[in-house]
Amino acid sequence: MPEDILMEIKKDYVLSKIRDGERIDGRKFDEIRPIEIQTGLIAKAEGSALVKLGNTMVVAGVKMQPGEPFPDTPDQGIIITNAELVPLASPTFEPGPPDENAIELARVVDRGIRHSEAVDLKELCIEEGEKVWVIFIDIWALDDDGNLMDASALAAIAALMNTTVPAERFEVGEDFPLAVKDLPVAITSLVFEDKILVDPCLDELSIGKNTITITTDQNDNIVSIQKSGPFLLKEEVFDRLIDLSIEKAKEVRRILKNINS
Repeated sequence: MPEDILMEIKKDYVLSKIRDGERIDGRKFDEIRPIEIQTGLIAKAEGSALVKLGNTMVVAGVKMQPGEPFPDTPDQGIIITNAELVPLASPTFEPGPPDENAIELARVVDRGIRHSEAVDLKELCIEEGEKVWVIFIDIWALDDDGNLMDASALAAIAALMNTTVPAERFEVGEDFPLAVKDLPVAITSLVFEDKILVDPCLDELSIGKNTITITTDQNDNIVSIQKSGPFLLKEEVFDRLIDLSIEKAKEVRRILKNINS
């Protein structure tokens, strides 16, 4: 049977289940897939984390080195976030420089960390105007079964929580744990006919890419919103999205807080 016919059959099945108030994997509309987090897996990184969100798998690594500050922030460290959609993760990912999807993913993750002030960049100043710590966050998607955004954001903050600043290596003091002062959590939802499906899997995304990612900090403040897809959103649906994202972020944050305990 041709692949395009199979895709249409799958799409019709997903649609029929949603319209019956069900999801193809048996979850409730507001239910997140099981989350697994492992840290410290990359020996040569300052911090690392592997996140499994259902069958979606992402690795994040953190490297740190001294560098020059930006001229407009001479007393602040620097965060640089990159994402790579590894071809083995999905037949739709191609080798080469980051495409627009990888760039969008990196920007959303970076914005959540930066706007929540999860890391106090002023504490990463070594010598004002001369030398600061530069944090490189690299994200690799290893298996895409939908919602790489939330898995990547979770892997990035978990890797930061696992990070030790290598001060001794660069002869600028003794090593110390990176202070993570907030735990931003991204929650992505698929919107279909005013229905909200939290943490959509890949098969569910076959009916459309109308998703919204809302990142909140530990005080329930919204620090980032990313809308994908050309769709209109009713005000009451948006209000529900915000409330749901805050509620679900609290669940995920509880898991985050327990990974090193």
